[in-house]
Amino acid sequence: MTLIKSISGIRGTIGGKPGEGLSPVDIVKFTAAYGTLIKKDAKKDKSVVVVGRDARLSGAMVNKLVCGTLMGMGFDVVDVGLSTTPTVEMAVTELKALGGIILTASHNPKQWNALKLLNHKGEFINEAEGKEVLALAEQENIEFADVNALGKITLRDDLLQFHIDKILKLSYVDVAAIKAKKFKVAVDAVNSSGGFAVPMLLEALGVEKIEKINCEPDGNFAHNPEPLPEHLRDLSKLVTKTKADLGISVDPDVDRLALVCEDGEMFGEEYTLVAVADYVLKSHKKGNTVSNLSSTRALRDITEKNGGTYTASAVGEVNVVEMMKKTKAVVGGEGNGGIILPELHYGRDALVGIAIFLTHLAKYGKTASMLRASYPDYFISKNKIELTPEINVDKVLEKVKAKYKKQPINCIDGVKIEFDKEWVHLRKSNTEPIIRIYSESESQSTAESLAKKLITDIKELIKEK
Repeated sequence: MTLIKSISGIRGTIGGKPGEGLSPVDIVKFTAAYGTLIKKDAKKDKSVVVVGRDARLSGAMVNKLVCGTLMGMGFDVVDVGLSTTPTVEMAVTELKALGGIILTASHNPKQWNALKLLNHKGEFINEAEGKEVLALAEQENIEFADVNALGKITLRDDLLQFHIDKILKLSYVDVAAIKAKKFKVAVDAVNSSGGFAVPMLLEALGVEKIEKINCEPDGNFAHNPEPLPEHLRDLSKLVTKTKADLGISVDPDVDRLALVCEDGEMFGEEYTLVAVADYVLKSHKKGNTVSNLSSTRALRDITEKNGGTYTASAVGEVNVVEMMKKTKAVVGGEGNGGIILPELHYGRDALVGIAIFLTHLAKYGKTASMLRASYPDYFISKNKIELTPEINVDKVLEKVKAKYKKQPINCIDGVKIEFDKEWVHLRKSNTEPIIRIYSESESQSTAESLAKKLITDIKELIKEK
C-alpha cells in the first residue's frame, strides 16, 4: 500500500490501513482539511464546490466519501460525475464555485486514485495552500456543520457539452475546414472518461469516421494508462488497419494528448504541444510560450521563428501556469502532451489540443507524418542515477553547476545546462536519493552520450573530498 501526501494533492493505492494507503479514513481527512482551507475565503454561509472523477474502479466509492464530507462541512456540492480534469476546472469558474476536487490518479495504474485540489480560479492550489492542507489534516482541527447547515448535492451532466461548446467558439478552431477533409480518426481512451469525451468532441468537429478502441469507461484499463509509445501499439495497428488519418490517445482524466500518424508512427508526445503552439502562434501573429525545463527545445525554435519569446519554468503544471501569467504567454504546457490555452482556461486540456491540431492538420493539407517532419528534430533521453542516502544531493548539484559555470545554466529547478542546441537537466527526487537526468540533442545517440557524460561527472564529483 502507498499513500503520497504532497502539496499538489493526495494520491495512493486503494485499501490498506489508514495512513498506509488511500483508505476511506484518509479520503475523509484530507477532503475535510481542504474544505477547512477554502472555507476561509467563503463570503456566504453556503458555498459551492465542484467534484468530478475519471472512470477508474474506485471512483464511485471515493466520490461518495468526498461529496459526503463536503456536505458535512456545509458546502453545496455540484457533482459532475464521470468527467475530465479540464471540464471540472472550467466548471469551477463557470459556476463561481469556491473550489473543486478532481478524483483521478492521472496516468497511474487502476489501483491508484487521488484528490487533485483546485482553487476558485479552477487552477491547482499553490505550494503554500498545499502545505496548509497537509498541516490541517495532521492537526485534525476540523469543524463540521450542524444538522441545519448541511450542504446539498446537485448532479450536472451538461458541463462536458459546455466545455466542448467553448472550444468550438475559439478562433483557432475551424469546424468547416475539419469537416471538409472528411477525416477518419482512431481513438484509444484506456477505458476511462476520454471514451465518451473524445468521440463527443470529434463528432462536434465534423470528423466523418471514428474508430474506437478501449473506449468503454469502465475503469478496467486495457494497458498502462500513460500514453507512451510502448503502450500505444494497438492504436498504431488500428490506425494502419483502418487507414485512419490520425490516432488519438488520452490519459484517464484527459489532460494529456498523444498522437499517432497515418503510417502508424508516433507523432511524439513532446511534439503535441509544439504543433498546437505553432498553429496558435501563426493565428495569433505573435505571442510568447512557456514549457517546463525538461521539455523539448523545439517549442523555443518555433516560438522564435514566429516572432515570440520562449520561457522555461520549473517542472509542474502550477509552475508552468505561474510563468505563463508572468510572461503573458498565449499558449504553453508540458512535454508530456499537456496543452494549456489561457484563452480557454489555465489547465492542461487534451480536448482543446485535439480541436486545434485537427484544424492545423486540415489547413496544412498534407499528412500528419509530413506535418511532424516539418518541425525541428530533437531526441530526449531520460535517465536517473541512484545515490546512497548519506550523499548530499544538493551539494552534488552545486558541484555540477561549478564544473559547467562557463555554460548557460538555469537553476530554478535543479540544474539545467545548455550546450548550443543540446541540454541536460538534473533534478533531485523529493522522496528518495535519486538524481533524474534528462538530456536532449538532435540525435538519440548524442542525447544518451550527454546523459552518460553527466552521470560519469557526478560519480567523480562524489569521490572528491
